[in-house]
Amino acid sequence: MAARAYLDHASSSPLRPIALEAMLPFLAEHPGDPARLHAEGRVTRVAVEEAREQVAGLFGARPREVVFTSGGTEAVNHAVWGGVRRAGVDGDIVTTAVEHSSVLDACRRERGDTTLVGVDRVGRFDPDEIIGALSDDTALVTVQLANHEVGTLQPVAAICTAARARDVLVHVDACAAAGHVPIDFAALGADLLSISAHKLGGPKGAGALLIRRGLRIPPLIIGGAQERERRGGLENVPAIVGFGAAAAELSTDGRLATEAAAARRITDTIVRGALAAVPGLVQYGDPDQRVPHLVCLGIEGVEAEPILLALDQHGVAVHSGSACSSEALEPSPVLEAMGADADRSLRASVGWSSTDDDATHLLDALPGIVTALRALRAP
Repeated sequence: MAARAYLDHASSSPLRPIALEAMLPFLAEHPGDPARLHAEGRVTRVAVEEAREQVAGLFGARPREVVFTSGGTEAVNHAVWGGVRRAGVDGDIVTTAVEHSSVLDACRRERGDTTLVGVDRVGRFDPDEIIGALSDDTALVTVQLANHEVGTLQPVAAICTAARARDVLVHVDACAAAGHVPIDFAALGADLLSISAHKLGGPKGAGALLIRRGLRIPPLIIGGAQERERRGGLENVPAIVGFGAAAAELSTDGRLATEAAAARRITDTIVRGALAAVPGLVQYGDPDQRVPHLVCLGIEGVEAEPILLALDQHGVAVHSGSACSSEALEPSPVLEAMGADADRSLRASVGWSSTDDDATHLLDALPGIVTALRALRAP
């Protein structure tokens, strides 16, 4: 059977071998509750705290600023819910039209007003527009560090500075960027930052919310004193340990920069090859100021679903820019906000295990698939 080309790392990246190796003892040998004083509990407590240091080290944070969660979605929900309640349950929110559905849905659930700021043709928001939308009633600004569909990097540092001067909390959703570009939580100036493990080669079921030192927000999940009373419930020790191991690998010997350079090379190859081989194709998002591992292509005249299915039959796994919150491929709110065709897009994303052969596999299959599908639609 021919090898498949997995080009959907932005949805979920394969587990790094070093993370699996670190997790196995805590799946098979160490059952202790980290809150217990017995020897078994001390073993798992040490493992959790070591992982906390590893995650903090990758993201320029203090270990005590790291709160482990079940993933990026929980971290986002905690940030939005807790950030608003710090100022009162009716506090207003300022966010953008291109945020992930976990952010937008969390904002819509709140009782205060939510202001959506638009973006330009490459999906980038203007920090001055966000700052201009702040009012005396604004409790929280929540913005992404990089767009999850088109890859555009966002200018968040200026927003953090301006909001801090007005005592407005800023949450940065870094799930799409974490593990692919350098992130320094302290230098960024954000109050809250969400991270997901499975998008950088860690295990599914693990993530973190970074909470700035000295900031207290109420816990989203209650019922225990875990995570210094910031997130109740028994810690998922194996997943946390795997997350820490993946973070430690990325922190070692310039590994993040090396992987980013390889990802940029592969995605650049995909863009150049696809643009040359497929007429009526465009690249969405900023072609230069983007995360290195993700590209989004618009394909004229053919909807996303048949292309995805045909590529899958040819052994290539990709995603569409259409909304990922539904099993059905619905028009993408991100592309709509950019003024692009929201029904016809292809997102290819690479990661630590990707090779040049993956790009070749995609480029060998895509032109013939598009030609055949267009022929079916021709009068």
